Amino acid sequence: MRSVDVVIVGASLAAAAAAKRLVDAGLETVILEKQLLPRHKICSGILSPRGHRFLLENFGPLPRNVLHEPTSCRGVTFHFPSMVSMSMDFFGGTTPHLHRKHADHWVIEQSGAEVMDDTSFLAQRELDDHVVVTARKRGGEAFDLKARYLIGADGPVSPVLRSLYPDYHKQIPMFFVGQKFHEIIDCPLDEAYFHFWFHPDLGHYTWSHARDSRQIVGVGYKIGDKFHDRHLHVARYFEEKHGVRLKPADDDHEGCSENFGPSLINRYVFGKGRVLITGQATGFLNMIGEGMSCALHSGAIAGESVVDAMLRNRPVQDIYRQNIASEVRRTTDQWNPLKIAFARPHEADFPKALMEMPMGDRIKVMRDIWSFLKLYKEFRWGRQIMAISAQRLLHGDYSRKNWL
Repeated sequence: MRSVDVVIVGASLAAAAAAKRLVDAGLETVILEKQLLPRHKICSGILSPRGHRFLLENFGPLPRNVLHEPTSCRGVTFHFPSMVSMSMDFFGGTTPHLHRKHADHWVIEQSGAEVMDDTSFLAQRELDDHVVVTARKRGGEAFDLKARYLIGADGPVSPVLRSLYPDYHKQIPMFFVGQKFHEIIDCPLDEAYFHFWFHPDLGHYTWSHARDSRQIVGVGYKIGDKFHDRHLHVARYFEEKHGVRLKPADDDHEGCSENFGPSLINRYVFGKGRVLITGQATGFLNMIGEGMSCALHSGAIAGESVVDAMLRNRPVQDIYRQNIASEVRRTTDQWNPLKIAFARPHEADFPKALMEMPMGDRIKVMRDIWSFLKLYKEFRWGRQIMAISAQRLLHGDYSRKNWL
């Protein structure tokens, strides 16, 4: 059985950030990826300014092949049922429009870690001072790796997370998020912006933006509805209300399950013993559905925590949970009504844009947002959000009691 310092599951942005910290500290690090690299990744690709800064500081200037066209995004535009629209520029200027297939592969290569692609994680078992990770190369025999630590950076439906908490995904709402691509006949939506609809009739998460001469029509909804029907309804609404005329969707549509919700109610999962969970598997997701910056920063924190645990001979979970609290504050603040109203938790200035509107439009926007939030009533998140908002106000932080 081969012995290494750390095994990371998933060739993701979170994995690359963790691996960079570990390799820079001189630790032998192996990344397991179930697909052949470079692999396709379902994602809008609109990175936040914070995520952009992380890439520049840790991996250097982005090569052209890791970007879609348009290559950058200026900000976000919110659209409401009252037909009020609100455009907000990012504080840090334009940000990259990542082609995740090539961007993820680039950062993984830049991390310096050894990669075993086309190799699936099967199981793990923790012993006194190490973890035995069982994996299999496609078409081959299962094999074991002995690692001092294991990091799960393998996305919302993380097999590593399931190996620790088999019933976790049954305890939280899971959503389907899908997007279809259309050739454009006429699209008045400004291609410099990411467009998001606060419209309860369109679903829990509806967006659109330009990519490589096509227009994305994206929908997110509770698992159980039909993707085709949802998408068609949204596309018709875009044409009727915004004059967006598109050709029928191309064949290369895509979708995936998302663990939307933990960031709203501070219900994160960070692992157990020598196994750390990081990236979107933990529940990190920014308000407009951007998880890349959270993945990069939480991945780096996971890597740093392993290094720190080895240097100080302390339990890694204690260190990780202490260090990750800053990312929890930053992410959960974005969903905190008190922070939204009285602070600036986002990278685009919603309060300023709202106050620049005529009073009548402000009233319409607030009424529309309230109607939209009623979509989530069935999950009983309202009281939990208000409780943790008060907790943040009174104690300056969020409780760790709900974390797994």
